[in-house]
Order: sequence, then C-alpha cells, then structure tokens
Amino acid sequence: MWTSWPGSFSPSLPAISPGAPSANDGPSFFLFPLSFHLHLGGVELSASEIRHAVQLALAEDIGSGDATTLATVPESAVAAAVLRAREPLVVAGLAFAEAAWLELSSQVKIERLARDGQSVKAGEILLRVSGPARALLSAERVALNFLQRLSGIATLTARFVDAIQGTRAQILDTRKTTPGWRRFEKYAVACGGGKNHRLGLFDMVLIKDNHLVALQNEKPDAIAAAVARAREKFPQLKIEIEADTLEQAGQAAGAGADRILLDNMNPVQLGLAVQKINGRAQTEASGGVTLANVQAIAGSGVDFISVGALTHSARAVDMGLDFKNEIS
Repeated sequence: MWTSWPGSFSPSLPAISPGAPSANDGPSFFLFPLSFHLHLGGVELSASEIRHAVQLALAEDIGSGDATTLATVPESAVAAAVLRAREPLVVAGLAFAEAAWLELSSQVKIERLARDGQSVKAGEILLRVSGPARALLSAERVALNFLQRLSGIATLTARFVDAIQGTRAQILDTRKTTPGWRRFEKYAVACGGGKNHRLGLFDMVLIKDNHLVALQNEKPDAIAAAVARAREKFPQLKIEIEADTLEQAGQAAGAGADRILLDNMNPVQLGLAVQKINGRAQTEASGGVTLANVQAIAGSGVDFISVGALTHSARAVDMGLDFKNEIS
C-alpha cells in the first residue's frame, strides 16, 4: 500500500482566489496542508474531506498494488512531469491532484502554476511534479480523474455565465450531482463563476409539484397551505415554490414565498411571470436550459437560472501528465 499521510506540512493555506496569479506572484511551491478550506464563494472544502475522497479513489484503483509499476519501475527511481491543459478550460480541483501524489509519498514536490477558477489556454502547464517515480505513476489516473471532471464542470459553468453577461440573472447548480461528489461538484460550479443552490434537502424548503398534489384539497389553495406549514415548521429556512403556470406564480407570491421556481416556461411566459410576481419574490427559471437559449431566458428578467447540465452532463476536459525523460 501507500505511505501514510505526511504530517510535516505548513498548518494552513490562504483561501484560493479565482484568476491568474499576479505578475509578481511567480510560481507557488505547494506542500499540501493539514487544514485549509477551498471556497471561491461557494461550498467550502476542507483538507480532510479532500484527503478522504482521494484515499478512497486510490484504494479503488491501486487495490493490493500497482502491478505494472511495481514490476517495471525500481523503488529508487525518480521522475519529473508536467500536468498540462490540452484544450482551453477553467481549472478546478488542483488540491485533489496534489493530495493524490502526496498520499503516496511525502517526497513528492509540487509546483503550482495555475489556480482554481483560472481560465487557461491549450498547452498551459498547471502543475510540475517530481519525486519517486512509483508515486507519480500510481497516482496519475486518480489525480487526472478528479481534475478533468471538476474542471469540466467549471468550464461548462463559465460558458453559461459568459452567455448571460449584461443581464441580472445568475447561474445556479442543482442537486443533479454524482452521488458522493456533490460538494466537490458544487465547488467546481463556483470555480466557473456559478452560484450554489441548496446543498441538499435540509437547507432550504423547495415545494414542488408532487408536494402540491398531496395538498390539492387544502384551502384556500395548496400553495398557501404548503407555505404556511413550512413557515411554521422551519421558520429559519427560505421557502421556494415551483410554479408551472402564471396562476401558480401569482399564488406563490401572494403566499409569501421567498423564491418562485418557474418551471419549463419559455422566455415570453417567464417575462409575464416576472411581471405578475412584481418583486414580491425572487424568480428562478428552470427546465430545458441550454447554451442556445440561456441568453433569451436571462433576458426575461428572472433573478436566477438553474442548470442541471452543469453537473449531470459536463464533459471531462482534456488534460495530460507528460513525463520528462529524467527517470533515474
């Protein structure tokens, strides 16, 4: 198996900010700390949860041992490599890659040349790594899996955010995430400039059509009854109502909902709904949102646009770890 988690690193790391380092920053030499938080305005990720996820991934991939590397690469061999973007992308998840290599050997050295949230061009180097060749080889796929997936989400999110520049709307993620990866994927959305919707079923009340069906006989109407019950049970939580029609949108605003989710409405319908709600609640467009129509949706005047595709359909971006001819 791999070596234990190194315990001699610096105790903290400043919060990572989006964008490229300043001209005076130069490259940063990164020793993975025992305690820090990644946030970029969204979900905060701790070193411990990153490490845990990486350990599970390494155990899944390495199992009882990396047979190829153990058979062919001497234990004393050292190597150097660069991790390079092979297409334009927005970076997310560098700490996961770094943790993967450092989990296998505390002797690995990492030079970080990019930051989470930074847009990079094809060919740009994100990391330089050096150290025991076995560690670099055995952790390569785990490092890339995290980086390619999370950077893919950040890259797609940035495309949606760019498409609605100049409007009041903000891009939101959803709960349509990979099981076990929700916090990581929502972090990646924030790296791309999007905003996080509720993290789960516990931090916001979202009353949807199926909830309303169960209350269809309530007076004065199902929406008013649902909002009243939610306010009584969870007064500290924001309440959002899903509205499929203009009538429901009006009922939700009248009932005092904090936000109204306008489901599967076209831009004209959305504009009419925004007028009907008239500032009494925030508005969120949802359903069928694509890069082709998101600008028109934003032009309707809604406050938020939720896009499930950010996490359920993002393509892993192309990156590669290129070893130098220095193994010795």
